[in-house]
Amino acid sequence: MEIHIIPMSEREIEGIAALEKECFNDPWSADSLKEELTNPNARFFAAVSGNEVLGYIGCILVCGEGSITNVAVKTNTRRMGVASRLIETLVNALKNEKAESIFLEVRLSNSAAQKLYEKFGFVICGERKDFYRNPLENAYIMKLSLN
Repeated sequence: MEIHIIPMSEREIEGIAALEKECFNDPWSADSLKEELTNPNARFFAAVSGNEVLGYIGCILVCGEGSITNVAVKTNTRRMGVASRLIETLVNALKNEKAESIFLEVRLSNSAAQKLYEKFGFVICGERKDFYRNPLENAYIMKLSLN
């Protein structure tokens, strides 16, 4: 399967919205995703194979600091390196923009995601109480320094 990582465009919105519903209890709507296309601070990338969206990553960049909003990969294409390629693309894009750091939140129970982020150099730097809903759970705050 040939996978391409591309900047999110209107073509990928419906596929990403479907992916949101598949992966999250509180998914972003297609309209919310479409709004990010006009947000000058948004950096969103999609992993596609042909016309199919396999995954995506979203980030908001403000004053040299990136905040990852979501990383999602279709259930049937997990463990194929899609998330790694998305993270690598985002990290390189933010380095090229001279960003200083990237932050994200991850469920305390999501050890697989934590290990993935650690592979890229993210470290736990704090915790947010009751950050997630459905089910209610705390989040680790993870940070990657880019300089």
